[in-house]
Amino acid sequence: MKITKHIPNAITCCNLISGCVSILFLCHNRLLWAAAMIFIAAVFDFLDGFAARLLDAKSPIGAELDSLSDVVSFGVAPSFIVAWFLSRTGIGWWIHNFNVFPVFAFILAAFAAVRLAKFNLDTRQTSSFIGLPVPAVGLFIASLPFMLFHIGSSSALYQFVVNPYFLLAMVAVFSWLMVSEVPFFSFKIKTLRFKENILRYFVVIFAIVAVIILHWVALPFIFLFYMLLSVVCYRG
Repeated sequence: MKITKHIPNAITCCNLISGCVSILFLCHNRLLWAAAMIFIAAVFDFLDGFAARLLDAKSPIGAELDSLSDVVSFGVAPSFIVAWFLSRTGIGWWIHNFNVFPVFAFILAAFAAVRLAKFNLDTRQTSSFIGLPVPAVGLFIASLPFMLFHIGSSSALYQFVVNPYFLLAMVAVFSWLMVSEVPFFSFKIKTLRFKENILRYFVVIFAIVAVIILHWVALPFIFLFYMLLSVVCYRG
């Protein structure tokens, strides 16, 4: 096989490694670096599909490897971030000096794995998604540390986001949405015509305006806007 055929899979592995490095940074309490590595994983996640189409190197193993990488980078690594926040809420259920409360964060990783397994078997999801895509969940969670860093711990929004009840509710809602039958639009653009991409253009316009006004604080709201727009307006 030509070496070019291996390039997409190599890029996919970079996605997986980025997720692993995110967890490693978090083990050293480098929260922003951990979040940044998830965004870097998303870049590799985009590039592997682009490279596969460009090089005509699509393969069954590539699809499976992509899902395995996404579980790590957008399921497990973000769950560690949620667990990191939960471990600092002051709430603890202790078993032999081990706080089991943050373990609830990893429900998100389990549902991400189920969602990606369903995606690999579901032939309906060629141009859109049924259930919330895992990268959207991972990127939303990864955007929270950047927002919190810039608004400061004294703000009401900061206290709301790090509240354990909000964090657990977020895990529950996202877990359900990932395996639900709720349709979500993708950003796979076949034509630039406005009528066929109106929701995508709304997200892009919202993102540009939000970043101009709110800067880093805009990040989670961009992903939240995409989710809400899909739930309210998209019908598949």
